[in-house]
Amino acid sequence: MFLIIFFFLYGGVHLYAFLRFRAAFLLGVPFQLVLLLAMAALTLTPFFVRLAEKHGYEILARWLSFGGYLWMGVLFLFFSWSLALDLYRIVIRTGEILLHQDLAAFRLSPRLRFLIPGVLALGSALYGYYEALSIRAEEITLQTSKLPESLDRLRIVQISDVHLGLIVREDRFGKILRVVSRAQPDILVSTGDLVDGQINGLPGLAEMLQAINPRFGKYAIPGNHEYYAGFRQAADFTVRSGFTMLRGESVSIDGLVTIAGVDDPAGGYFHEENGISEKELLSGTSRKQFTLLLKHRPFVNKECLGLFDLQLSGHVHKGQIFPFGLFTKLYYPVHAGFSVLAQNSHLYVSRGSGTWGPPIRVLSPPEVTVIDLVRHPRRATE
Repeated sequence: MFLIIFFFLYGGVHLYAFLRFRAAFLLGVPFQLVLLLAMAALTLTPFFVRLAEKHGYEILARWLSFGGYLWMGVLFLFFSWSLALDLYRIVIRTGEILLHQDLAAFRLSPRLRFLIPGVLALGSALYGYYEALSIRAEEITLQTSKLPESLDRLRIVQISDVHLGLIVREDRFGKILRVVSRAQPDILVSTGDLVDGQINGLPGLAEMLQAINPRFGKYAIPGNHEYYAGFRQAADFTVRSGFTMLRGESVSIDGLVTIAGVDDPAGGYFHEENGISEKELLSGTSRKQFTLLLKHRPFVNKECLGLFDLQLSGHVHKGQIFPFGLFTKLYYPVHAGFSVLAQNSHLYVSRGSGTWGPPIRVLSPPEVTVIDLVRHPRRATE
């Protein structure tokens, strides 16, 4: 059903762009047919990518993936800018009706209605391509009375939604890990979607992660893409990278902090669910220690408020490409950043460290999150 809806919408956006192009330029019937066939092929590119990947044509899959998903980003940016111009046309038309005047001087020709969003889409995509490569550290300080007197500060570094696969490879991953290394974490956590799609061809990437060895370890939870990639392979890669995977489990680290991790709902679709509820998991942890909850999707279970001190999530990418962040905000009340919850609980949602699909980000730069827990004699506050 997801694939049907996706290809229906993606095909619809291609048809919209085709109609805009046809209105802007006089096209003969043969050229229109060729253009329609090309757009149909571009619509099906994600399917061709998975097919090539499945049959071991990795180089072909990588080229198809990069080109096809880059085109996807440009097309959706074109669609967004075009809708903005459509709104402008409605305003002009409404003004003509209300003012009883001809505002022809403010109208745009069909060609300009295609060229203006086309140029803006290309410019936005170019900016977004370089923004996706600009990994930054987001620093947060959280005061807590739950650290022992022997420890003044505990640094937790979060990566999320890296999407290692056909596009995010050694170069992009290396940029992420350099930011992680500079932060000198005491604990490294991955809050899901470390891998993406088929992961048979990821030589050397686990070894890059193995080189990072925080003194209190590395912990990870699965996201939905771990299941899309094939959970057994994804889990094996995660463990080989040096992470302890938490699926409905918690660990107490040297009496300093408790880390609890919950599975992603996608596990149920693949019959890989672990069967333990979030409330049941957290109820078994000590309230005397700082409890860190790793949960891929940024939903807060109200029944669990007060049972954790900080929930770290990802999944949303803050929409990744503006204006999609406006829609993710409607579904996820906190789709990026820090939030103070009830009963002394807190939530931080990462924008993600990599990219899904188009290798671009617009007004949603990638991040590595650096959380400093600082001992405070009073109750935990930001």
